[in-house]
Parts: sequence; structure tokens; C-alpha cells
Amino acid sequence: MVMRKHLLILPVVVLTLVLMGLGLSAQSGEPVDLYAIQRIKAEGFERSQVMDTAWWLTEIHGPRLTNSPQMRAAADWTVKKLAEWGLANAKQEPWGEPFGRGWSNERTVVHVLKPTPWPVLAYPRAWTPGTSGAVTAEAVVAPIAADADFDKFRGKLKGKVVLLQAIREVKPMFDAPARRYTEAELEALAIEEPPAPGRGGFNGGQGQNFAAKRNAFLIAEGVVAVLEPGTGRGDSGSILTGSGGSRNPKDPPVPSQLNISTEQYNRIVRMVSNGTPVTIEVDVRSSFHDADQNMFNIVAEIPGTDKADEVVMLGAHFDSWHAGVGAVDNAAGSAVMMEAMRILKQSGVRLRRTVRLGLWTGEEQGLIGSRIYVKNHFGDPATMQLKPEHAKLAGYFNMDNGTGQYRGVYLQGNEAVAPIFRAWMAPFPGLGMKQLTIRNTGGTDHLSYNAVGLSGFQFIQDPIQYGSRTHHSNLDLYDQLVAADLMKNAVITAAFVYHTANRDQMLPRKALPKPPAPARPPTQQ
Repeated sequence: MVMRKHLLILPVVVLTLVLMGLGLSAQSGEPVDLYAIQRIKAEGFERSQVMDTAWWLTEIHGPRLTNSPQMRAAADWTVKKLAEWGLANAKQEPWGEPFGRGWSNERTVVHVLKPTPWPVLAYPRAWTPGTSGAVTAEAVVAPIAADADFDKFRGKLKGKVVLLQAIREVKPMFDAPARRYTEAELEALAIEEPPAPGRGGFNGGQGQNFAAKRNAFLIAEGVVAVLEPGTGRGDSGSILTGSGGSRNPKDPPVPSQLNISTEQYNRIVRMVSNGTPVTIEVDVRSSFHDADQNMFNIVAEIPGTDKADEVVMLGAHFDSWHAGVGAVDNAAGSAVMMEAMRILKQSGVRLRRTVRLGLWTGEEQGLIGSRIYVKNHFGDPATMQLKPEHAKLAGYFNMDNGTGQYRGVYLQGNEAVAPIFRAWMAPFPGLGMKQLTIRNTGGTDHLSYNAVGLSGFQFIQDPIQYGSRTHHSNLDLYDQLVAADLMKNAVITAAFVYHTANRDQMLPRKALPKPPAPARPPTQQ
């Protein structure tokens, strides 16, 4: 009787295990392969390499300003590592059009000599020249904000270090700069809000035009260097940097430009404004790299099986700014997406569709790498002329909001994908992944896919210190990475990509966008 009872129970147990492995969602009918997720978790949590990858991208090969020697070295290392992991077709894929000259900084020393000596924390702006050795000069406050200001300072700036702005207020940091989303904030994020009413406009690039005119004036006046406060956040701590010059070697020259600590900037301005002369030593050594102005993205694949001609993509931008080492922006995303590929390869899960990694360069200059890749492979957003590969892309997943753990997905207005993603999130509430929002989020490479009607998604991430301290700043360092969060993100990414690769159908798409209307000329005031 005992033997017979066990024999009766065995088919029920087997059926239960099969159903658990499939993980069929009662709400959507979307299959969730819990057995594959178990294998993905084991590889991603027990044998993670995400922090080792991030270390190589940052402390060894960072920062990774597009077309800098550091970025090229990082790309060489990455292609080699992807090939070592057994990925197919790992390569640097040329854009097919030039990016412009590269730039790097080898030395920056700014030191107040008088009235009393003290070091200044400073970072040069990208694509601006150095000082041809150490130069000692007097500081002058010259807030040139309009055409009328040129005559005020004409003939007064030769051989000077120029401070271009008035004092920048520094506000006390009453709230902790690092935070995670609360449950209430996530629920609020899920509420759909219509776009704010307004009308289109055209500024004709007036801000850029004035900056070019001011640079020409400063060059003509013979200034030594230009200093500006290094944060626009109104708080203390980090120094923001960006570009101050042109990637085109034929463009007019610009002065040496540096962002410095806001508190130190204010100190110099107060001294000079109160009649105390300030003498500063400036020694900036920067190099332009004109030999190869072409650029590339990094790609690699895991070939699929019965649907190998269709593709699932995941990606992140590979480039960074230069004051830190580009850790949270965006070695974090690059390392996570590389780790997701490694997990899928090493766990041995079966993939019906081909899975392709894209690591984009030129993102910080306007999503250039991903936009060119989409144009080359899928379609031109300016004309909506589509290529055959457009019909074969099942979906694209992106990470570019710092080191914080995933909390959900921005659906980019794609209503049809919501029940699918809700089923795929079901195994991950313990990892904090449980919120969907129909809202759009901008500023990163999934937009290049959305622009031609492809299903591209960015994950919702805990802010940590992304907007408050690390983004584009000198504090964008390896120490700011949260290892547990990156491990979770790699596992969740791998699971989403796995399920996209194995669905019978590709992910639903929104309607194809219309080509943009021709730009209107500026209206006469």
C-alpha cells in the first residue's frame, strides 16, 4: 500500500514541479521560467564579476571621455574580456561618421600664492587648452553675461586669471544626499500625468552664440585662464565638469577653462571684490588627439537557436566625463550589462533569439553612438525610412541612472507591455523590483530606439547620490558603487532579456512615430 501510494503521488509532484518551473502567471498568462531564474540567480549572486569589471573600467581605464586614449584602452580591454567569456562577434563597430578630435588632461595645478598660499581644487573643462606651463597671474572678477559687458572689461584682462561669475550661493545640506525611493514615492511614480500644456519655441542657439562671442573676446584680450564655480546644485561637495571647447579642430580657439570648488571660488571673489589682490599659479597640461577622429560602439552576441534571426538587445553608455573615473555614470551600467551577458552565457540557459550587447560612446555629447547605431541598423528617425533589421528587434533594455538598484521599469507609454513585465517582475519583490510606470524618462540611449518605433526601456533605479553628488562630478569614483545593487540589477536584466529572447512573439510596440516636422526659422522680435 505504501509503494502504491507513492506511485500515485509521484505524477502530481512531477506536474507541480513542471508548473513551478514554468511559473505561469495567473493574471496575464505570460510564462515565467522560475527554473531559469534560479540558474540566473545562482550565477549572478554566487559567482558575480560585476565589481571586478567595474574596477577595470574605472580605476584602471577611467575616465572614458569619448575618443580619449583612456576610452580607447577601456574599449580594447572590454572587447577582449567579452571574447574571454565566450561571446560571439565581440568587436568595436565603427560609427561610419566622424566624432571629432579627442582630448585628455595630464596635469592640473591651481594654487593661490597671495595674500596667503592655499591649494585650489580644480578640473579643466573638456576640449579646452592648457596653459603651456606654470603661469602666475592676478585674479580679476569679470562677470560677462551680455554684449554690454564687453566694453567694461576691454583692455583690462591681458595676462589675468578671470572669474566669470558672481558669488554662487552654497546651501546647507539639511537632507542626506543619498536616498532610496520610499513606497509612497514609487506609488506616486506610477500615477500617469498628462504633459504640461505649452507651446514650442526656438532660441536659435543664442546661449551658444554668446558663449562663442565671449570666448573670442577672452582670447583677443589674452587671458591666462578662466575660472568658474564647479556646481550648479547649490550645495557643497562635488565639482561638476563638462565641455568648454570644440571637437572640431577648425573651430576658433577657446581659453583654458577650469571649474573649481564653489567655496574656494567664492573666497577668491570676496577677496578681489573687497580690494585684496589675489595672485594665482595655474599649470594645466591638456592634449588634443587629432590622428583618428572616428569612433565606434562595442557589440557582442550570444547566438540564438530557432529564432536566431531575431534579436534582443541590452546596453548602456560606455563613455564618461573626466573629473572622476566615470563609475556611476556609467561604468555601473556597462558593467551590469556585461555581467548580464556573462550570466546568460555561463548559466547555460537556452536562448531562442540572439542576444546582443551594445555599449555606446558619445552619449554624453548627445546620445551620438546609439543614435548612429539605430540609424545604421534599424531606421532613420528624420525620415522614418526603416531597414529590414527593424522588423527583427524584439526589444532593448538600458541602464543609465547610477548605481542604485532596480525598482521597476519606465514603460515609455507602451501600455501593451505592462502585463508582460508585471509577470516577469513577480519573482523579484525581495530584490525591490515591483513598480511599473507608464511615464517616459529621458536623457539616455533607450530614446534612440523609441525614436524609430522600437520597444526600448530604461529601468527605474534608486537615486542613491546620483543627482545630489556624483553625476558628472569629481566624486564619480569607484567607491560610490553599491555592489549589492549592481549584482541585483545584473540578475534582473538577465531574467528580462532571457524571457524576451524566449517569448513566442516579440515585445509589443507602440505606433510608429511620424517624422519630425521641419524646423521653423526663428521669429523676429
